[in-house]
Amino acid sequence: MNNPPDISQDPAEHEEYAHGVHQHVMRYVMVGVTLLVFTALTVALSYVNFGTAKANIVVAMLVATFKAGLVAAIFMHLAAEKRLIYRVLIFTAFFVLGLFFLTYLAWYNPIVR
Repeated sequence: MNNPPDISQDPAEHEEYAHGVHQHVMRYVMVGVTLLVFTALTVALSYVNFGTAKANIVVAMLVATFKAGLVAAIFMHLAAEKRLIYRVLIFTAFFVLGLFFLTYLAWYNPIVR
């Protein structure tokens, strides 16, 4: 029969593990606070007129891109990934931008104009 693992090991090992968890939790809390601050910034900027509707959208997208990057880097653990994940991410971004461009061409139809 298998014996259960001995949980009466060195308590310092568990303390080190708890300290590591505390560091991760503090990082998550700091990122959460940063996301809340930038969400408040997004709401505040929605009341500011930057001249045109396009400028307002660009400002909103810049703030949203920063928040999405922060979520991806920390909560999705992309900051610690290997090169392969970045290659896949760049490949995906290339095709997303291609689809955006095709949508742009369909919307404005530069051939007919």
